[in-house]
This record gives sequence, C-alpha cells and structure tokens, in this order.
Amino acid sequence: MTELNLVPNEKWETICTESDLVANSGICALVQGQQVAIYYLPNEKPAIYALSNWDPIGEANVMSRGIIGSLNDELVIASPLYKQHYSLTSGQCLEDETQQLMVYPIQFSNGKVSIQISA
Repeated sequence: MTELNLVPNEKWETICTESDLVANSGICALVQGQQVAIYYLPNEKPAIYALSNWDPIGEANVMSRGIIGSLNDELVIASPLYKQHYSLTSGQCLEDETQQLMVYPIQFSNGKVSIQISA
C-alpha cells in the first residue's frame, strides 16, 4: 500500500481497481465532481500519483494524457498542450512558479485504488 500526505479525519473513496491502471501512463477519474489524473509508475516508490487533470495554462482537462518523465531527478508530467512540466509529488510547474496542480493523497489497498476526500 502507498500513502501520500494523509490528513487526519479524512475519508477514502475507491475510484478504480489496480487492473484499471495503465503502467507508465495516466488515466482520469471523476472525484466529487473534479477530474483527477492518476499516474501509475510500477517501478517507482511510490508507484501511484494523483494530480488535478486541469491544465491551468492550456485551460483544458488533459493532464492524464501527458507524458511522464523526469527532469533533474524529479518525476514530472508534461502537459500535452504546451509541454510545461509539473512535479508528480508537489504539482509545481517547473517552468512557471505561479502555476501548480492540486495533489491528492492516493493509495492501493486490496486491489483497489482509493483517494482521500473531504468529509
């Protein structure tokens, strides 16, 4: 199980199964009315990341279609529109410090993928 930035007294919502994930790629899930991009990197620790699917520069829900890579030893997702790079751990845009994607705590448990939500 992988857990990131857990917040006490928050709830977990199952959003998909592990078999729904695509290795070294992203998928999109609708969580409480918000699109969330979920990236599965089976050879990394942690192996799963969740960020907002909204590209703030391109102004479209496309981040799940981005290209996963690394810059200066940091795992990133490159926007498919204008190619800005966002950290998978912090959501920070590496080219424009004023831009950042929301990061969601996510975990594997019993073959299911869950995301932490507000109560």
